[in-house]
Amino acid sequence: MAFRVLPEPVERLIEELSRLPGVGPKTASRLAFFLLRAPKEQSQQLAEALQHLRERTIFCEVCYNISEASPCPICTDEGRDRGIMCVVEEPLDVVAIERTHEFKGIYHVLHGVISPVDGVGPEDLKIEPLMERLRHGGIQEVIIATNPNMEGEATAMYLARLLAPLGIRATRLARGLPMGGDLEYADEVTLARALEGRREI
Repeated sequence: MAFRVLPEPVERLIEELSRLPGVGPKTASRLAFFLLRAPKEQSQQLAEALQHLRERTIFCEVCYNISEASPCPICTDEGRDRGIMCVVEEPLDVVAIERTHEFKGIYHVLHGVISPVDGVGPEDLKIEPLMERLRHGGIQEVIIATNPNMEGEATAMYLARLLAPLGIRATRLARGLPMGGDLEYADEVTLARALEGRREI
């Protein structure tokens, strides 16, 4: 009979933690042993938080953002400009944009990007519900805020083609140099986009 180095509950926790994105076996082991040494209440609070995450978090039936209620607080906010919509890849992107306090419109969350390599096509995303919302009218501009990578660009181009017949203005987030960055370290594409997106001061 093989000798078990770690107790089964510890092994199982390490295995489950290592399934999380960005968490490798070493980090998973450190987290498991931290929880093992931490006060019992801390482990219980983590377990409760995970349980509440599954029980009390839903997707908004309108924009597909995460929320405790549907429609979500953003969709029900009468102060929002309903003529402008920002289309993002994931709920975390909504959080990032809301942190700026600059965007006052509404959102639509795609829950991914088109990626043939990963077997993700347009039908796997929330594109049809997006088109349904746009067909109802009222939207004058759609900001396509997908990430500036190959999949994000492909998704943006696909959406722009769908929007063209509807006569809705499609825009893309400006891309350029980050604050505190040095020109000498910027790649050619970023510099070119920064030049294209220049504005008066």
